[in-house]
Amino acid sequence: MHGRTIVNPNSSTKERPNRTRDTEWRRLLPGQRARLMVFDLATRSSMCVFETEDFVIEAPNWTPDGTGLVFNCDGLLYRTAPQEDSQPRVVFTGAVTDSNNDHVVSMDGRFLYVSSQDGHLYRVPLCGGEARRVTRPGDGLDARYLHGVSPDGGTLVHIGGRRRQDRMTFNIYAVRVEDGSTRQLTDSERPHDGVEYSPDGRWLYFNSERASAEPGHSQLFRMRPDGTGIEQLTFDERVNWFPHPAPDGGSLVYLSYPPGVQGHPANERVLLRVADPDGRNAWDAVEAFGGQGTLNVNSWAPDSRRFAYVTYPVAGG
Repeated sequence: MHGRTIVNPNSSTKERPNRTRDTEWRRLLPGQRARLMVFDLATRSSMCVFETEDFVIEAPNWTPDGTGLVFNCDGLLYRTAPQEDSQPRVVFTGAVTDSNNDHVVSMDGRFLYVSSQDGHLYRVPLCGGEARRVTRPGDGLDARYLHGVSPDGGTLVHIGGRRRQDRMTFNIYAVRVEDGSTRQLTDSERPHDGVEYSPDGRWLYFNSERASAEPGHSQLFRMRPDGTGIEQLTFDERVNWFPHPAPDGGSLVYLSYPPGVQGHPANERVLLRVADPDGRNAWDAVEAFGGQGTLNVNSWAPDSRRFAYVTYPVAGG
């Protein structure tokens, strides 16, 4: 049996700080489990690293040294080894105890960047420590959702939400870690999401509805870091989200919903597809019950041979 315990995120010790706000976190359905998995491209098989019947865990990152997986649960970040029957341990994040499933690890392995429920982005030492806010309150955005950090660690790319009259628009922004200065890279009424850098820094990969007149029909794209040269990568009837380039630049993994799905909801029958960097030659690596939380952020192992994901099976389902 795989490990089923996780440190209660509501406990208050030095490593598990008290809540700073009341947040209604997502819960498992009756009879549902959350399973942290690792897929091996060579064997085309998956291994369960950790599972729990008590909490929703989401969005694994793989640390650049290959020794750890980082995921979120009820506003806190946890780290565990990428092997069977591992026991997660909380990452101390100071006053930020309401992190969502938009978090990334810097390529040098020093920092963890997180999105807080207060709408701002923060930097925390991966080994644990106090959080420092990166984004500025006066940048004109109502929400910020982190997805990528540049190879040199100097820039974060995120989805910025801005209210226009009676609706929100979601475009791609870049923010300098040093001073919080922000640049808008896309300007569209159609939503964008999941933006992150290629490992060489030459591309930004993302998903968007910008090429579709059908609400919710998201496809994959890439563009240059200055917002130019936008290329569409997928053209199928499915709803494609969160393209993650492998560290060696040789492939992508992404989340694919059935046709007609809007947004990226939880508890759907989804595919995890692997493709060439230009979106071609896609093949189905995993079919699972999941969606939101399964593959929100880059979860490739540094050897580019494995990636992590989360499934949410329901007993009898």
